[in-house]
Amino acid sequence: MEARMTNPAGVLPGATQAIGALMKATRQGGVPQPTLELVHLRVSQINGCSACVDASSRSARKAGESDERLATVAAWRDAPFFTDAERAALALAEHSTRLADREDAVPDAVWQEAARHYDEKGLAAIVMMCAVANFFNRLNATTRQVAGQAW
Repeated sequence: MEARMTNPAGVLPGATQAIGALMKATRQGGVPQPTLELVHLRVSQINGCSACVDASSRSARKAGESDERLATVAAWRDAPFFTDAERAALALAEHSTRLADREDAVPDAVWQEAARHYDEKGLAAIVMMCAVANFFNRLNATTRQVAGQAW
């Protein structure tokens, strides 16, 4: 596969800095970095963005994630490797990514379970990470960014 163009975030002035600021903001919510990396990975898996799955996996490893957990994040419901808090974050990530799959995109039960584990800042961080991951996925998948290549 060959990229259709340079990553749009690298083309437009100020975009990279703005995205960096959003990523930095997600880290201010008190959610463990490995959890945020799992959220980013799961969103990217759902959207089929190979560049983001690759980048997310690398970031997650840097944050201390094991190969075992990375290999099973797509099947987190059935894998024994995730905490209840991580499961709540992953459920929220899936629902906030698949908005059109159901009438009530993020059911109260999903939100309430996440709120049981995370305060408002933590929820904000997870929601922001989902939004940023979906944003990256749309940039990278649309322009066919190649996994493993930095932009």
